[in-house]
Amino acid sequence: MPAVQARADLLTVLLQWGRIGCVGFGGPPAHIALLRKLCVDDRRWLDAREFEDAIAACNLLPGPASTQLAIFCAWRVRGRAGAVVGGAAFILPGLIAILALAALFLGDPPTWVRAAGAGAGAAVAAVALQAGTSLIPAGWQRAPQQSSRPRWLAYLLLGAAGAATLGPWLVLLLIACGFAELAAQRLPAARDGSAPPRQGSALALAGLGGGVLAPLVWTAVKVGALSYGGGFVIIPLMQADAVDRHHWMTAAEFLNAVALGQITPGPVVHTVAVVGYAAAGVAGGLLAAAVAFSPSFAFILLGADRFDQLRANRHVRAFLDGTAPAAIGAILGSAVPLALALTELWQFAVLAGATLLALAFRRGPVLILSTAAVAGVLLVLAGAPLPH
Repeated sequence: MPAVQARADLLTVLLQWGRIGCVGFGGPPAHIALLRKLCVDDRRWLDAREFEDAIAACNLLPGPASTQLAIFCAWRVRGRAGAVVGGAAFILPGLIAILALAALFLGDPPTWVRAAGAGAGAAVAAVALQAGTSLIPAGWQRAPQQSSRPRWLAYLLLGAAGAATLGPWLVLLLIACGFAELAAQRLPAARDGSAPPRQGSALALAGLGGGVLAPLVWTAVKVGALSYGGGFVIIPLMQADAVDRHHWMTAAEFLNAVALGQITPGPVVHTVAVVGYAAAGVAGGLLAAAVAFSPSFAFILLGADRFDQLRANRHVRAFLDGTAPAAIGAILGSAVPLALALTELWQFAVLAGATLLALAFRRGPVLILSTAAVAGVLLVLAGAPLPH
């Protein structure tokens, strides 16, 4: 990457990245489009090639890629101070909105709010299917370049099965797929004498303490630093911890949390703040968000000037050739526990309609979830039972 030159003052970064944080509904595609319009088309702070390289480099990192892209662009515009200010401005509007909604949905909400949550929650599995299927064509096309299609398909199926069955252990499966592909690609080049990459100590959080703090921090770490693929791949990681293991929230409340992460601006990773709120109130929500987003800032502040080396490293690329299809499979597989969390017959009917909107008509997640929320209110007002 080129050397960083100051191209805007911090107030401009604060205002422009804050604006994107306020209007960035629709997840990563919307965030990328808004950042490109600002940084490439309107202000010409970056050229098109540099922006595309930044997207590719951020996709090599674990965690929320669009958040890392926002932080990187701010770093290119105003250095490290810009990265901190721009990243915070991008994240905070959605974080504030989702914590306010968490207080409404997880407190003692009126009937219509519970009905809207039940309707939107019923559609979450359909949005997960849409997110996963939209990634398959490009990944399948890239597979022959570095990997092989049979291995790519095997990683996809393993990721799907893992998301449906493994719960919190899914992250280990994703990492295992990465190392399996690394080993497979190194076999033809085993004579080059290069040393194998060293595996990091990913489980170094063991001694943080008991109670809620340690498990909440570990959940947020998995979301922010160990989840290759971002987006919906974090859902089974959080669901297993928040619902099944620690019982911070019910399955229905978790579906509401995922829906809130989709309909608020900013990254889907904001969902972890709702999990934190359920575990320990506002302080828990802020702690979970801080832990989940900190790795993204660290990756950019410590390594953005080495992105070219990262992209050129064949070991890194081989590792991602294994984790990428597994992450896509995990997104697809996350639809299984999300659908199993539904309890009322009418919710399955809403899920069927949402699946039709998502896969047949290719509508966006905000429209799908909003429509499902309205359907939930109307059905409950007509006499349909609320989920327990």
